[in-house]
Amino acid sequence: MEHDEFNHFCCSFPATSHVIQWRGSEVWKVGGKVFAIGSRNKQGHPVYSFKTSAINFDFLSDAEGYIPAPYFASRGIKWIQQTGTSGELDDDLKYYLSESYHLVSLGLSKRKRKELGIDDQRR
Repeated sequence: MEHDEFNHFCCSFPATSHVIQWRGSEVWKVGGKVFAIGSRNKQGHPVYSFKTSAINFDFLSDAEGYIPAPYFASRGIKWIQQTGTSGELDDDLKYYLSESYHLVSLGLSKRKRKELGIDDQRR
């Protein structure tokens, strides 16, 4: 997946915002909280980071094409970085981005979710 497709997918979620920060990373937020980051590795290839459940973090930490997200995971935060972006894992990435959005949005207060027009239903 390239950054254009990543950005198009992330903007499809309700009440999201997009900023460029952290040395040019594409950062997607809901309610001011980050749920997805698109950046490039040292070789210039796209990589994508997202929040996961504890179970998915354990599973993906050892899966090919994924690593614990630098910075986040080293601080005990359950974030994974997809490093395998040849296209084989695009459907998986979309699933995990959806899950990340859901996890982060559920972490917002009920008042904030109502203000943003986000219900508790999954997409």
